[in-house]
Amino acid sequence: MKKVAVGCDHGGFVLKDRVVSTLKALGAEVEDFGCFDENSVDYPEYGEKVARAVASGRCELGVVMCGTGIGISISANKVRGIRCAVVTNTYMAKLTKNHNNANIIALGGRVITPDEAEEIVKAWFTAEYEGGRHQRRLDMITRIEEDAR
Repeated sequence: MKKVAVGCDHGGFVLKDRVVSTLKALGAEVEDFGCFDENSVDYPEYGEKVARAVASGRCELGVVMCGTGIGISISANKVRGIRCAVVTNTYMAKLTKNHNNANIIALGGRVITPDEAEEIVKAWFTAEYEGGRHQRRLDMITRIEEDAR
């Protein structure tokens, strides 16, 4: 059973219940890092919490949500070892796992509906990393990340 970290700010809160229920239906164990209502909060806090849980191995994967998915993805990607992709459709979701081995996806509560979020999460969670030619590119990304430190 894969353990998945989930976190959002107030802009992504509208998607969180559906994302959590979808992940559980797919057999995942979910750790919810908040937020827990629609009161205004700062997305970097939740992006970092989820990213650190994934980077440390506490969770295998993560889903983060804010208004567009952009801000929270930027925050998550600041944590070493994280490959977080903003996803707005199932094609992107599948390919970001197949080619980029994204360990976190970011969704936007003001960009997609809960129904779309459910389909996106299913496509990403069930997709497999293809490796092969894609690994060379991921290794290049890792080198860039190491040089930045």
